[in-house]
Amino acid sequence: MTMKRRRAVFIAACLLPGLLLFALFKIYPTVQVFHKSFYQWNGIGDKPVFIGLDNFVEMFQDDTFLLALRNTGFLMLIVPIVTIAIALINASILTRSKLKEKSLYRTVFFFPSILSFVVIAILWSFIYHPTIGFLNSGLEFIGLGEYAMSWLGDQRTVLWALAVTLIWQAAGYYMVMYMAGIDGISPDFYEAASLDGATRLQQFMYITVPMLWEIIRITIIFSINGVLSISFVVVSIMTAGGPDRHSEVALTYLYAQAFTNSNFGYAMAMALFIFVISMLLAFLSNRMTGKEAN
Repeated sequence: MTMKRRRAVFIAACLLPGLLLFALFKIYPTVQVFHKSFYQWNGIGDKPVFIGLDNFVEMFQDDTFLLALRNTGFLMLIVPIVTIAIALINASILTRSKLKEKSLYRTVFFFPSILSFVVIAILWSFIYHPTIGFLNSGLEFIGLGEYAMSWLGDQRTVLWALAVTLIWQAAGYYMVMYMAGIDGISPDFYEAASLDGATRLQQFMYITVPMLWEIIRITIIFSINGVLSISFVVVSIMTAGGPDRHSEVALTYLYAQAFTNSNFGYAMAMALFIFVISMLLAFLSNRMTGKEAN
């Protein structure tokens, strides 16, 4: 056996276990979701019954699913925009300012990103608690007690409360990514802009943002898809879809259909639809932000 062939065999032997595990736990379940979405199946012993597109027809006639989809869309719109804006501003301030406590601020802002999603959901559940929560207690302390409310129990505020939780969790993570990018920008650009009379805001808009555009593109896609998955954990713990389904998101409703109602065929149809929507959003985000930085 030649040296080239031995090298190829060695590489194949190293890759094969990982490829087999990926096929078993990723590719095979994905194919099964596509297949079973056209069946009526309880997920246990009963034989799946082929029903064609009935699951998809039912899905678009299901008011609860449409509400969950609308709630998911709200979070996927609000959370990435606010998160990336806060992360960019904080990264620019901490990187370009002469604050002595920069290292402390970096640690404080990044800390939520290393916490478990379960811990974050429990923590914010206590913050929003209507009687012993920090938020209502703080409002009463500063004389604004008339604004205290059941933040997670009011249909008008529950989605905004969840959005704040998701933003708090993710902003520090993206801030660190932007800080690494800003550190790679030559100080000469900022010095030349200062000599030309550019303000800090103008330097941020015309130097920092364009130079970070490729990183921003990536984080937009990460943030959109991250909201889709993280919201499942946060909603399950903080509100369980309440009040009156007004915080239900697509994945929590999918989970309920599969593991509570034993309606696996219908749940897989929803999973297929959500998968297609996720790919479409990633494609659109990439196309819309695909212009080259100036």
